[in-house]
Amino acid sequence: MKRRMFLAGAASSLLAAPALARKDLKEAEWVIGIIPEMPFDIQLMNLERIPPAFRRQDVRWGGREEAGSVIVDVAARHLYSIQGNGKAIRFGIAVGREGVGWAGTTVVGRKAKWPTWTPTANMRRRNPKLPVQVKGGPENPLGARALYLYRDGRDTLYRIHGTNEPWSIGKAASSGCFRMLNEDVFELYGSVPVGARVYVR
Repeated sequence: MKRRMFLAGAASSLLAAPALARKDLKEAEWVIGIIPEMPFDIQLMNLERIPPAFRRQDVRWGGREEAGSVIVDVAARHLYSIQGNGKAIRFGIAVGREGVGWAGTTVVGRKAKWPTWTPTANMRRRNPKLPVQVKGGPENPLGARALYLYRDGRDTLYRIHGTNEPWSIGKAASSGCFRMLNEDVFELYGSVPVGARVYVR
């Protein structure tokens, strides 16, 4: 997929954007453009700052998983969107920190645009300063899209979602969920239906 964007201007222009008003110049330098959307534009990241292994790539796939399914390779920090006919799209992701990782087969139970973030009780016990809830938007840790992972009809509380911390891609940084660049989760959201299988390995 070609990167649909409007190029951003100089750093001073970037800092004037509402989503970047409280971010310093170092963070602002990540943004090179946008995917126009309502109610918020999706920021496009400077991929030169992402290690090549974690940039979106079309790859060959030799597995038997059905087209439309998703494979998460936790150790490699890769997510594969299976296209069928021996093809897949590989994305770089951030995974759970040591001790909160997990594996298994789930399904996409629901999807959300600009999702609300509600920290779990365990997260708030570990960090009492966390808010009870954060509305969707550029400052929300879930980013532009979220795919909610279910097992046996129940929410596992794990998600595949965007991030406002692009520098975390390729690292063990989350509380167990799988983070993607917002432009990548935007693409995944559009191609993976509710009910798709997600294999976490």
